[in-house]
Amino acid sequence: MSAPLRREKTEIGPLAITSMSKDDVVRLVGTAVRSRIPLDIGICNAHTIMTALDQPAYAATLNRMTLLNDGIGIALANRIIYGKRFRENLNGTDLIPHVLAEIDLPLRIYLLGAGEKQVTAAARHIEATYPGHVVVGYRNGYFEPQDCGDICAAINKAKPDLLLVAMGNPRQEMFIAQNRHQFDATVAIGVGALFDFMSGTVARAPRFVRSLGLEWLFRLLQEPRRLFRRYVFGIPRFLIAVFRCKRSRAR
Repeated sequence: MSAPLRREKTEIGPLAITSMSKDDVVRLVGTAVRSRIPLDIGICNAHTIMTALDQPAYAATLNRMTLLNDGIGIALANRIIYGKRFRENLNGTDLIPHVLAEIDLPLRIYLLGAGEKQVTAAARHIEATYPGHVVVGYRNGYFEPQDCGDICAAINKAKPDLLLVAMGNPRQEMFIAQNRHQFDATVAIGVGALFDFMSGTVARAPRFVRSLGLEWLFRLLQEPRRLFRRYVFGIPRFLIAVFRCKRSRAR
């Protein structure tokens, strides 16, 4: 009999983050698929925390999901507020490939998000790299709210076990939460820029840069216009929010 999952929760700002290992996530997803129990996963970085602070409705949506930690910012927040480390860094770009490689059952996978070129190439990448699974459908992430019903109908027709939604936050998590009653995929995960990386459209930082926790800087240098405001203004705001949380906890 396997050991029970360790699911320690840590409050950072308005969110309850679950500290798990990559292998724990594999087991969690496998258990959900086998038992057909719906599971929604959000992967949270510093930007997610700040968006949740600015948008209480988004925070409430996220807290209905299993939330995982992504990146040095949220790891630093945990160290500052609680003096603790998360068990592993669970960024989606590494986590989802680990799940696909290690899970011990075949998955039917639907991809939703990114551009047409990126999602098509990501689907081909998954089929070539993880032949034990099958991509049962995909669609780009450019659509209007009124199209959600048709998109959910297409997802249901494909009968996926796993729905990967790559539309950035807060949009991807809001799509999952607002349409959960319309689609039947057992597990839904917001995966950010995963399809861009899988398709080769965006290059990953070198491994040593990632080991130093500086992948955010590499991405900023790649896409300065899109990410300048998030990082240059967002990082100081995030640190201020973290120290406020620490003072509030101390009181």
